[in-house]
This record gives sequence, structure tokens and C-alpha cells, in this order.
Amino acid sequence: METSSNWTNYQERLSRVTAYVYDHLDDELDLNKLADIACLSPYHWHRVYHATHGETIAATVKRLRLHRAAGYLAQTTISIAEIARRSGYPNVASFNRIFSAAYGMPPAQYRREGDHAKFQAQRADTGAGGYAVVIKEMPDLQAVAVDHAGSYMQIGKAFDTLYGWLGARNHLGPGLRSIGMYLDDPLAIAEEKLRSKACVVVDGQFPVEAPVARTDILGGPYAVLRHVGPYASMKAAYQWLYGDWLVRSGKEAANAPALEEYLNSPRDTPPQDLMTDIWLPLCEA
Repeated sequence: METSSNWTNYQERLSRVTAYVYDHLDDELDLNKLADIACLSPYHWHRVYHATHGETIAATVKRLRLHRAAGYLAQTTISIAEIARRSGYPNVASFNRIFSAAYGMPPAQYRREGDHAKFQAQRADTGAGGYAVVIKEMPDLQAVAVDHAGSYMQIGKAFDTLYGWLGARNHLGPGLRSIGMYLDDPLAIAEEKLRSKACVVVDGQFPVEAPVARTDILGGPYAVLRHVGPYASMKAAYQWLYGDWLVRSGKEAANAPALEEYLNSPRDTPPQDLMTDIWLPLCEA
């Protein structure tokens, strides 16, 4: 019991660090400040973080900044120079180099030719056959979840909190399903008011406490589109799924939120290889 309690203590401390990083991506992060937040020795806390998270804090910050930068490139017209500045790079050349290494192409090419552009081109080509959508039956599922408010691109903060909570209580293991539940339309609701849930499907009952709560995932028929590539491309995939596939399919969307099931992890998977199933709930035939 004492070992479990100690592990919980460390996870809760490091969860404070990751929450701070998400909220201060534009700041120059100081390792001593992060050690203070973790209430751990500045000589040792970073080794604990690396051992428990599988990446250094510098790698976490770099990954999150590039993830946000990809969103800017795919979804806005902000200049590349401004995106480089917001991402903490001193000039466009260094930003180009780092982004290319992570995403397989420089920022300007990604803006023109990334996966988001492929979905946009698909929408323009009204005679094309489209992407593969499969109708699947989802059983009713039980999950534990952490609520997230704000940009859907930042739901990773809630997932990190949830994974830390589960890991501290020995509830993490192979085969767990990680699902994002998105309750609002980002085209109709202001970004700061968007609501979502970071969910992990669980079997059995065990006590939960804030910020973790139980949630139900509605069973029934779903249209499933597998998206391969950076999360920044998801908006274009949704627009194609709703604006083209759904209206041509003869199906009716059910009164339930869309889901995203994450089949691998951005911590150890290149952005272009990330796999996400988008689940669109449908009315029973």
C-alpha cells in the first residue's frame, strides 16, 4: 500500500508539471521553476519525469509547440514567420528545419500539401469516390474521463491528467482504449467554450475522485473514418465526413457526440503515422 501511495504522490506532482507546460507554452520554461511545481529536487526531478513519461521535458515542450504550429498552418492564414515566433524559434530557418524533421516536410509545403489539403481537395472534386468509411456497431461502454474546456487541439492536457491518475492506481495496461468525446461544434461555439472529455474505457468498478469521473459511451451504429496523419488535419477530415459523406450516404446523424479513438501515441509515433478513428454516431436503421 505504501508503494502505491508513493507512486500516486509522484504522479500527482508530475501532473502539475505537465498542466503548467500546457498553460505556458509561450513562456520560456525554467527547469528550476518546474522543479518547484513538482516539489522535487532540481537535481533529480527531470530524471523522474523522463522515466515516467518516456520523453524529456524539452521533448514534451517541442512536441506540443509543433503540434500547435501544425494547427496554425492547417487551419489559419497566420504567416509562417509569426508561427515560428509563437513556437519559440528565433527565425524561420530554424523553425523550418525542426518542423521538417518532425512532420516530413517544411511548413510552407505542409500548409499546401498536408493531409488537411487532401481532404479539402476531395471536397472540391465532387466526382471522386471519397475516403473509406465503414459502418460499425459500438457496444455500450463504460469509461473514466477528465473534462476539458477550450481548444480541442489541447485535449492532450486532460489525457495526461487521466493517464497519470490511472497509472498511479495501477489501472493502466496494454489494450486500453483512449477515446476523445467532443460535445460542441467548433464552427458554432467560441473556442474557449468548447467542451470535451478525455476518456479511457474500463472494465469493472473502482472508486473515482475529482478530476476523474465516470461517463457512458453510447452504443449503436457509427460511421468510422480512419485518419492517418497529424491531429491538425482532423478538422478537414470532419468537414469531408459531415459535408460530403453524410449528406450523400442517406444516413442520419444520431443525437450523440462524435468520438475519436486514438490508436497510437504522439509520444512515440511520428505525426504522419498517427492513427485516429473518427466515430460519427448514426440513427438506427
